[in-house]
Amino acid sequence: MELQILRTRVNGSEEQLIFLAKDGKSGVYNDLKFELDVREIKKGQIHLLIENRSLIADILEADYSKKAFVFRINGRKYHVEIKDQFDTLLQELGLDAIKHHKANDIKAPMPGMVLSVLVETGQKVQKGETVLVLEAMKMENVLRTVTEGTVKKILVNKGDKVEKNQILVEMQ
Repeated sequence: MELQILRTRVNGSEEQLIFLAKDGKSGVYNDLKFELDVREIKKGQIHLLIENRSLIADILEADYSKKAFVFRINGRKYHVEIKDQFDTLLQELGLDAIKHHKANDIKAPMPGMVLSVLVETGQKVQKGETVLVLEAMKMENVLRTVTEGTVKKILVNKGDKVEKNQILVEMQ
């Protein structure tokens, strides 16, 4: 069984490891194997079946960019933060601070090549909207806006090589 490693923190507790099967249906937590089935009941509510125990979870908050969630299960709130192997790699490379950078301009998080530019000058964009795709370390990296705004100037073209922290798109 191929596993992915997730680092989780619940209600600010110490970070815990969950080894989850790629199909998301089984895993290991605290040296205990578990079976898992998750189904969306309706928008904002999921049904969990964990080791034959049925739970209904209301999703109160979801910040997918930070992988942070607030669930209510049996009347109790759970603040859950999740890091996968890519988040861990970014942290080890010292690039995690760039991910949370609050500047409006879109900068290259690492050296690479522009695969595509998905916006035009003057275009209004929403928070989290994809602006361009950068190839770096043989991986495609989707760069998104951190705030809503308007594209002021595009400083790169498809095929351009860029350096770390180079401004790619100016926002206003």
